[in-house]
Amino acid sequence: MNILVTGANGQLGREVALLAAGPNVKIRGFGRDELDISNPAQCEAVMIECMPEAIIHCAAYTAVDQAESEPDEAFRINADGARNVAMAAKAIGAKLCYVSTDYVFDGKATAPYEEQAPTNPQTVYGRSKLAGEREIQSAVDEHFIVRTSWVFGKYGRNFVKTILKLAGQQERLQVVNDQIGSPTYTLDLAQFLVELVQTEQYGIYHASNSGACSWYDFAQAILEESGITEVRLEPCTTASFPRPAARPAYSVLSHSALRVRGFKELRPWREALHHYLKDEDA
Repeated sequence: MNILVTGANGQLGREVALLAAGPNVKIRGFGRDELDISNPAQCEAVMIECMPEAIIHCAAYTAVDQAESEPDEAFRINADGARNVAMAAKAIGAKLCYVSTDYVFDGKATAPYEEQAPTNPQTVYGRSKLAGEREIQSAVDEHFIVRTSWVFGKYGRNFVKTILKLAGQQERLQVVNDQIGSPTYTLDLAQFLVELVQTEQYGIYHASNSGACSWYDFAQAILEESGITEVRLEPCTTASFPRPAARPAYSVLSHSALRVRGFKELRPWREALHHYLKDEDA
């Protein structure tokens, strides 16, 4: 199978593009300099040139706070860009997988969000990603929508790298303990996305590493797994660190679709974190 990846210079897109997927799978990644998803003509031209059987659409506007002051830009990339990719996919008859986010929910739940739970985004970023989902659904029958959360991995910036950097600069760190979610390792997610697009099991999926924690718990695990004992970690509330975009208080995603359709759930988040840190040290 030939797979095309958009956003191949980003944290997840690069992981997918560089994945060792086996002899029967060819993955080709395109960054923004080669494939600008806001340009419909370029989308179609690249798709026709490559003729992929599946497209994994990772390109996105992900600056959650900045989106609050740049709504047009967020929608131009996350919604209009998704439509451009979808129309190009439709033109060549390719399957399309769209990577979405826990931000499509309002964060007020007390149990993991099922795939068909009502959406109610509270931020510009969340609304723009939900608009992208709808563009995909309306344009391409053979689509997959994969919502994920709290992504970390070897490429790009993320929470794990931030905590390790701050731990090398400060003796005391404050991290919020009233936001609950599920960390997701880009390697595990990338492997699932490539597995998924080789099937015809279309629909909405939630894919995050198993288990849930607070950002404080996550930070504590990062320090423990890294053997850092000299930094004092203190819990605090979301109100202590006001941000332009509201953060979901609870964004744990249910993996019902994975189980029902016969896919293996992603490993526990702490196990994934251990693998990532070990891999980074190698």
